[in-house]
Amino acid sequence: MPGARITEVKSTLGGERKTFDCELLAHNPGEAVVIYRMPRDVQLEDVRLRKDTVSLGYFWQDRPYNVYHWIDALQNTVALYFNIADSTRIGRQTIAWRDLAVDVLITPDGRCRVLDEDELPGDIDAGLLAYINRTRDELCREPLSRLAEYDKLTRSLINRG
Repeated sequence: MPGARITEVKSTLGGERKTFDCELLAHNPGEAVVIYRMPRDVQLEDVRLRKDTVSLGYFWQDRPYNVYHWIDALQNTVALYFNIADSTRIGRQTIAWRDLAVDVLITPDGRCRVLDEDELPGDIDAGLLAYINRTRDELCREPLSRLAEYDKLTRSLINRG
């Protein structure tokens, strides 16, 4: 199955849907890793993602987040971008998940930034807000360890075989 095409379907709290055509890199029950190449230059905070930056998307059905590991042509980490998420479902042709607005950006210098908290609706369910806050706090702990973990994992996936 690795090398096959798979569609990532992201739904927002407001009901918007976005789709991304990706290459499946790894698939196990309840988890998947996909590759997506940035179609154009993107600026996110102080992080510049150049066209063709490789994005490895790690998805799990049992975790409260997914993560994009952005790497350059030399396989160096540009950033980790965690999406706090729920309702992740991984199938043969699609990965569907709900984006809960709040994101965590970790850069190679170890800085951890929380993004988009202002996008949360004012009437958000208290239980869902607690879930988001717990996940945010967890993701911001030990950012250098997270960087090392995904660097190692990405290198093993890209360089296998």
